[in-house]
Amino acid sequence: MTKKLSSAVIALLFTQLYFSQENPNSPTKEKEIEGVVITKTKKAVEQKADRTIFDFSEQESLNTGSAMEGIKKLPGLVATDIAGMMYQGKMLAVYLNGRPLNISSNDLTSFLEGMPANSIERIEVITQPGAEFPASSGGAIMNIITNKNANKYLTATYAGNYAFTNEDQFRSRTNNSLSLNARNKYFGWQLRVGQSYRESEMNSNQDNLVFSSTDRIALGTFAKAGVTFDLGNDKLLLNYDVYNNNNDNATLSDGSYLLSSKVLNKYTALDAAKTNSLRQEAVVTYQKRFDDKNKKLDFQAGYTRSDNEFYQDNIYNNSTSFGNQSYGRLLDNNSVMQVSNFKVDFSQPLKILDEGKVSFGGLYENQIFDTESKGITNLEYQRNTASTYLEFQAKLKKFDFTLGTRAENYDISGTTRLTDSNGILQEEALIPFNKFKLFPNASIQYNLMNQVYLALNYNKKITLPSISSLNPNNNTFTGPNSSMTGNPYLQPTIFDNFEIKLSAFDYAFIGYNVSSIDNQVAQILSRDGDVIENKQVNIPNMRIHNFNIGMPIPFMIFTKPFSEIMKMNFNPDKINFLYVYAGYVKHEIKEIDPKGMFILNLMAQVMLPSQIRMTANYNVLSKKAGFYYFESERPFNQQVDLTFTKKFLNDQLTVSVFGKDLFNTQVTQLHSKPLEGNSVFLYNKTDTRNFGFSVNYKIPTKNKLAKEDANILKQTNQTDNNGGVVQPVP
Repeated sequence: MTKKLSSAVIALLFTQLYFSQENPNSPTKEKEIEGVVITKTKKAVEQKADRTIFDFSEQESLNTGSAMEGIKKLPGLVATDIAGMMYQGKMLAVYLNGRPLNISSNDLTSFLEGMPANSIERIEVITQPGAEFPASSGGAIMNIITNKNANKYLTATYAGNYAFTNEDQFRSRTNNSLSLNARNKYFGWQLRVGQSYRESEMNSNQDNLVFSSTDRIALGTFAKAGVTFDLGNDKLLLNYDVYNNNNDNATLSDGSYLLSSKVLNKYTALDAAKTNSLRQEAVVTYQKRFDDKNKKLDFQAGYTRSDNEFYQDNIYNNSTSFGNQSYGRLLDNNSVMQVSNFKVDFSQPLKILDEGKVSFGGLYENQIFDTESKGITNLEYQRNTASTYLEFQAKLKKFDFTLGTRAENYDISGTTRLTDSNGILQEEALIPFNKFKLFPNASIQYNLMNQVYLALNYNKKITLPSISSLNPNNNTFTGPNSSMTGNPYLQPTIFDNFEIKLSAFDYAFIGYNVSSIDNQVAQILSRDGDVIENKQVNIPNMRIHNFNIGMPIPFMIFTKPFSEIMKMNFNPDKINFLYVYAGYVKHEIKEIDPKGMFILNLMAQVMLPSQIRMTANYNVLSKKAGFYYFESERPFNQQVDLTFTKKFLNDQLTVSVFGKDLFNTQVTQLHSKPLEGNSVFLYNKTDTRNFGFSVNYKIPTKNKLAKEDANILKQTNQTDNNGGVVQPVP
């Protein structure tokens, strides 16, 4: 026991030496001082009091393939088509560059599969959103930060990726992007364009009623443009983003259903489906800066429009009772979402205890969402939200305090039109939600020792039903055995979140959190006869308990004495280590009492000869795990990935070779636990095993601006023995 304890202490102390090589309070990675550029080592994972930050930009195991593939590797994160996205047991609201995406479920999956992972700079998972975030952020936020704005000269970078699968046939996947950054004495600009092409296959079994095989071809394109004007110390930022996803599916299915008590109709059907989505977003930001660098005033106005079209055509249906027929167009749906908002944020230092800060601001947002099915407008939804917040932060010796509240006023209304059992169109008003609510938050953090913190957090949040959940046309496939719709009558979800967490040296942590939830939105599957119903419901009240721990383990503690390790100089990018994340999540729902789930993520880095870096990832979620109204029958999200990386041409060229899901173990096999009706068995297997390579090339550019600036010609990158920053040489 003593030896084990000593090893654990040594490992913990050792992490302080090589994992805390930069000031965690510094938001910048580069500074220019008298012509010298000082570069700090990026951290793969960084723990803060309210969030965990994952760096994508220099982790080849994460930034090859699609954004969805990279996100699924994040320790503690579970991403499923059934349960949505959860981090440490909390449902995630997904943001892009600090702004909510307002999409989820199938739309979110398509969006992230169409975004190349190498377009992501970092991902921040904010487990304790403060008052500055909208109260509708819910339990937690995943904020996807794309590549940075312009540098002070012209740069160009190409990133490409190719992968293939070979299950029943050969299928290809590609990602390509080009980034241009420039700055002159008047303004800076950035342009990033790219495309993705993905062929895939999915085989499924729905309660032994329907067996299907789906071929998918997904084509995505995107462009992101930004311009920054320097107005003295102030800045004006203009951003425009556009994303287009075009997906084609062909589904071959075999099934059966009873026409009467004595007649069983067996069929084989071929259906073709197409999805086309266009998302556009324009944002104007004015940043007012003051002589006091800790004082700021930001104004931001944004507009987002998302257009989606979906249709499904039955090519043929060959059945024992009706012969060979073609039923033509079965689904023809489209939707338009528009979101307009304006917000103001102000913060400045304030003399509270030893030191402090006050932040306050406001937000007004209007959302309009309309859906159509075969020419009939079946949902008209509108939401107006007005909010303001006030938050204080203070420091007293080794204590850090945060206390704030956010006031939000909601006005939600709309109309839905549904066809009754007699085929008559009925119009009904949605259940209105007109409320003014306060959402307090508070946290205390105690500095036990240098870079070791104990934090206690509480916040109250709300989650509005996602657009896809409300959409009565939330259906990606229809057949004789299936019924799937959205629920326009869903009510908002209220969270009370409590957390205690001990973190050490940014990487190691242990924590427990519990959320008390009213009206959680969940998906439920049930069977009535030969028809499987898939619908969205509110869970009246539930709790989510989550215990989690993360720890880096450098391999050298097993081969070298601690006294020798203390004398060494090293860089975390050049050493061998294992990062372990383990978690236990329990959904407490009285009616069904689901079992808890164990989550394990392992990430190992091994330096090979010739400066080749090998990264290995292993993820698994235990079988018999319960989440909402489902229970897994096999280990979920289980896979092993390997990536080999080497840099060439003075680090301008990075080449990676990878294999994902090497043992072909990632599969979804579960059964539902509905409150009414019969349980449903569900099996899905996609061709997740794939192999490929990626290239990242910093294209040499003729930089005239650099030649005109004598200081830039003197740029050097130097680090001290601890991997940190040395002082510039005069």
